[in-house]
Amino acid sequence: MSLLLQIITLIGSVAMLMYGLKVMSESLQKMAGSKLSNVLGTMTTNRFTGVLTGAFITAAVQSSTATSVMTVSFVSAGILSLAQAISVIMGAHIGTTFTAWIMVLGGGSFDLRLVIYTMILMAVALIYTKKNATLGDFFIGLSLLFLGLTTLKINATEMHLDEMESVRNFFIATSSWGYGSYFLYLLIGAILTFSVQSSAAIMAITMTLCSTHVLPIDMGIALILGENLGTTITANVAAFSASTMARRAALAHFVSNFFGVVWVMCVLRPFVSVICSLWGVEFTPGEPSEVSPDKTNAVLATFHTIFNVANTCILVWFIPLIERLVTYLLPSKPEKKDSESQLQFISAGLMSTSELSILQAWKEIHLFAVRTQRMVGMIHDLYEEKDDTQFTKIFSRIEKYEGICDRMEYEIAQYLNKVADGRLSDLSKREVHKMLRIVSELESVGDANYNLSRHIRHKHDQKVLFNEAQENNVETMLQLVTEAEKKMVEALEHNRISEDEFAEMTNLENEINHLRDELKTRNMQDITEHVYDYSTGVNYMDIILEIEKMADYIINVDEAVYEHKHDK
Repeated sequence: MSLLLQIITLIGSVAMLMYGLKVMSESLQKMAGSKLSNVLGTMTTNRFTGVLTGAFITAAVQSSTATSVMTVSFVSAGILSLAQAISVIMGAHIGTTFTAWIMVLGGGSFDLRLVIYTMILMAVALIYTKKNATLGDFFIGLSLLFLGLTTLKINATEMHLDEMESVRNFFIATSSWGYGSYFLYLLIGAILTFSVQSSAAIMAITMTLCSTHVLPIDMGIALILGENLGTTITANVAAFSASTMARRAALAHFVSNFFGVVWVMCVLRPFVSVICSLWGVEFTPGEPSEVSPDKTNAVLATFHTIFNVANTCILVWFIPLIERLVTYLLPSKPEKKDSESQLQFISAGLMSTSELSILQAWKEIHLFAVRTQRMVGMIHDLYEEKDDTQFTKIFSRIEKYEGICDRMEYEIAQYLNKVADGRLSDLSKREVHKMLRIVSELESVGDANYNLSRHIRHKHDQKVLFNEAQENNVETMLQLVTEAEKKMVEALEHNRISEDEFAEMTNLENEINHLRDELKTRNMQDITEHVYDYSTGVNYMDIILEIEKMADYIINVDEAVYEHKHDK
């Protein structure tokens, strides 16, 4: 086999491994994404259950990044404290070691081709019969993962890296610097992991190099420590443009891993010697081991597991201290009045996996509804304000909020479109469609508030005077729509509407419609009977009709939430 073909095969097998892990992770999240969210929200009563929860979820979805991002979204939503989030992230460090043991199985001496092709056959059957396509995706991902590992192992063996003079000279030269060699490989591991965005891929390469007797075990372990740091750099870069809470959680991720690397580097050789002795492997610093690939891979996976478990057991007692440290390093920025156009729960810099991103979008939609609710409160103030200066200030705030609503609709819709591009279950696809409908209706609520403020401004500027009955009717309509808005916000906060609640919402909407019809008829009579002039009647009905329109948009949101929950 030519060297070029061997290099292409090497790169292709790593790519296959990474893609297989991604497909497997996403399919698991399709099957249990919402359940995992519930588990995360209910099983973090203290730091220890938080660690166990993080470990369980990460082992289940095979993605510490997914667990970390979901945890951050819970912190932003106020469901978890920062301390609880730190405990979950620490648990994720333990859960991610499960991936290394999968690689031990996939990269061992046992011939997995029968297992791989059997899984592919099962996957194709499940996908094409549509009995359980998501499970089929999982088998496809797992088979690609094993196939990538097997190809990587075979290709490395055929390349005879241990016989290449240049390769051997490089590793011999860089392995003779004592602890300087460890720091070099630590840096290489961090850079490679950050570059390829996958600690699993670098772990597989490390196992391959060590099992082919090219790289000494202790240097391979230094690479693994670098991988642990590299994956935290990825998280911090991703959180750079996210919320303060997201950046604090990402920084806590780095702090905990950095501390672990510092203490284990101080005792690296004795630590590695103990791990090797567990598997009956003789350890000589800086010298490649001549034992079987199975034992070499087992040593690396054992170190990865024991290191993360030990580090978590140490740091779990210092979570409050870590929380204070990251809060001190990243203080909250003072909020500027009315500067609310930026999304709080979703960010372009921190994009989670598709299934779990839906949770963040729901939180942002609830915040969108809260802002439209504030606009209704401003409408009350605007209608009652007589002072010209204060009236102008309130109108300007409403106008600004209408612009915020427009931007929020666009940004949330853009985010949901990105989510929809991912590998979603049919249920999640329907959920995204409902969310897009809700976002559009909420933007219409904001528009209705702004249009209503313009009609009120016309009344104020033209010095139009309503009689007592008209004033009472406008106040009644505003009270009814305020109540409808309140119920809508509550429904979006909990993301559910019971049949009784929906019946109340529908009755409220009907009451607003009936009152609108009654006032419309009475207005024509009053104009005909010269109770007030035509222009006053037009301005009056403009206000009444715009309030009723707002109520229509609100009930549309309620219907979307109700249908979404009863479709499941």
